Amino acid sequence: MSKPPAPTLLPDPRPARDLPIGGQAVLEGVMMRGPKSWAVAVRLPAGHPTDPSGIAVTTEPFQSVLARHRALRLPIVRGAVALVESMGIGVRALGISAGTAEGDDDVAPVGGITWALTVVAGLAFAVGLFFLLPATVTKLAFDAQLRDGLAFVAVEKALRLTIFLTYLVLVSRLNHLRRVFQYHSAEHQSIACLEAGLPLTPENAAKFPRLHPRCGTSFMFIVMLTSLLVFAPLGNLPLGWLLLSRIVGLPLVAGLSFEAIKWMGRRRDLRVARILTWPGMQLQRLTTRPCEPAQLEVAIAALLAVTEGGELPAASDGDVAFDLAA
Repeated sequence: MSKPPAPTLLPDPRPARDLPIGGQAVLEGVMMRGPKSWAVAVRLPAGHPTDPSGIAVTTEPFQSVLARHRALRLPIVRGAVALVESMGIGVRALGISAGTAEGDDDVAPVGGITWALTVVAGLAFAVGLFFLLPATVTKLAFDAQLRDGLAFVAVEKALRLTIFLTYLVLVSRLNHLRRVFQYHSAEHQSIACLEAGLPLTPENAAKFPRLHPRCGTSFMFIVMLTSLLVFAPLGNLPLGWLLLSRIVGLPLVAGLSFEAIKWMGRRRDLRVARILTWPGMQLQRLTTRPCEPAQLEVAIAALLAVTEGGELPAASDGDVAFDLAA
């Protein structure tokens, strides 16, 4: 296999299509979500009684609530809804991959209550770490010095970005996540191959960089920046109102960030979009690792399961997809 080309200063502008495909690296595999279904492909453990490919693929039909309710497809609103939907699918995909990778075919599917509680817990952790903690520390440590509202929010956002970058660096150093990061790369490269219109083979996918403009890592970076625009007009509020504003304003931040990353993904041929995408792309170096051909095979198996021979089925205007691989 030829060595993948080193990423250039700016993202590769060649892909002409921004497809409604999202994905996520899971345990020994990849989840892919298309307009009409989502699938999890997992590399089976050695000696598992299965077909010669050694890959187990689980496919589930899916119809986004966005396709059923026109009001939810409004700009900004659709981003917040798609984020919650994608988190739910991601939780279910992790459950499937955990059982398959361990060779346990009798793992019970994640129930509705468990699914909801897990999504809520994940959101609570993210909101607490990246939104409430920076606001609280800034208020308690710098309230007297930062009476100006804009200065207060700027310091808060600098602290938030520091926490986010520290989190990424620490996670990137966990050795047991290395293979997950490799599958993260395989997911990106296979999607880029499909967007470029090439046949889905490990050889073709390996030609593409492991960085993708719609990655969840890039999305989180955009969230960090968008929150500055949303919360700056509120200034330095009392602590209770400050924390409440960060919770209430989060759907707006997520929706705006979704529109931004979707536009940059669609217009990656424009230099301005490539420049705006560049910082988030560089952060993906922390959450991706060069992958192996066998891992690309797994990612392609998941992608083929949600497409028709490598081509997407007809999609509605409600089809949007997050890449929550990070």
